[in-house]
Amino acid sequence: MTREECENGPADMLIDGNKARAPREKQGNSVPDKFNSNYLKFYYGKLFPFSDIFKWMSYGNDGKHPGCDQTYFGRREFSFTLDNDIYLRFQSFTSAAELESSIQEKCPFKIDIGPVYSVDPAKRHAYAQSGDNVFTPVERELIFDIDMSDYDDVRYCCSGADVCLECWPLMTVAIKVIDTALRDDFGFNHILWVYSGRRGVHCWVCDRKARRLSNEQRASIADYFRVYKGNENSDKKVSLTSPALHPFLARSYTEVLEGIFEEKLLLSQNILATEERYEKILDMIPDESVTAELRGKWQEKRQSSISNDINVVRWEQLKQLLQSGKHKGKGLRRYVEEIVFSFTYPRLDMEVSKHMNHLLKAPFCVHPKTASRRTQPGRRER
Repeated sequence: MTREECENGPADMLIDGNKARAPREKQGNSVPDKFNSNYLKFYYGKLFPFSDIFKWMSYGNDGKHPGCDQTYFGRREFSFTLDNDIYLRFQSFTSAAELESSIQEKCPFKIDIGPVYSVDPAKRHAYAQSGDNVFTPVERELIFDIDMSDYDDVRYCCSGADVCLECWPLMTVAIKVIDTALRDDFGFNHILWVYSGRRGVHCWVCDRKARRLSNEQRASIADYFRVYKGNENSDKKVSLTSPALHPFLARSYTEVLEGIFEEKLLLSQNILATEERYEKILDMIPDESVTAELRGKWQEKRQSSISNDINVVRWEQLKQLLQSGKHKGKGLRRYVEEIVFSFTYPRLDMEVSKHMNHLLKAPFCVHPKTASRRTQPGRRER
């Protein structure tokens, strides 16, 4: 495939969390086999909500209200990915009709939305790169990107871009935890959750104060959610070192994580069903006397008369031992919480949230790798 950039932008421009890659040798059409561009033309011609996108992205600056900034929407960057992986960056439009005309003409396979700049991004070269008219992002929704593939070490039903009803509760957990904190801890109100079209969810925080956050402030909010700090080679990916959980983490644990883990994931993922899987859990407990006792119980060959699922039985044994006080190890009770956090807590792409210049796939955009799926807004039931 070839990647052409009709408009070369700054080297640090990021799309869906990834830097733009260098051109590659052509290896055939980049469109999935089941992707039909004729259907896409029909979709853009009959179904795509151009007026709603314009109304949303204008935030009242649509020329109909006194004192509005009529240049606001025209300073928003759109990016199109065309057939054969051709990128068109820094596209800008002054009206819904202009946006509609361009999309219907170019028929992009993917649409990304970027920040609002200080000047019209399509005319950026006409402005001197100094003084008051410097080309720089001035507003951008606070965004979060959560991909199911980042949970591959804790889900056993699928991997990579594959998802199913057994692992999708992980996305439900992420939405509940992040949405509650954004509203209750940060005071945001205008929050849009969108299915990414393939393997995860996107969050758009649209409050005025969120759109005007600096990169440093965005990084601070992203770090507020940081708990998962390990890598794929770490036995222990979560370390809750404080004597007591932060109120946000305590609320997330009691109201969301614990219930989802014990009532759904423990059974659907068979987390303790085999030796390989329960050894992964034991590796998270550094006290050898505890792990030896649990391993001895779980390796017993005799058949139990208990009718409960083996995952439930072993989990109750683990909790009882760690919380009983039988072993004197410091902080043993906390390991139960760490295990639950490791398997359920949201795993964010931090870099997407930290920088204003990130491009993110537009809602209602057809995903180019799944052909039939759109990025679909959803409703968060409180």
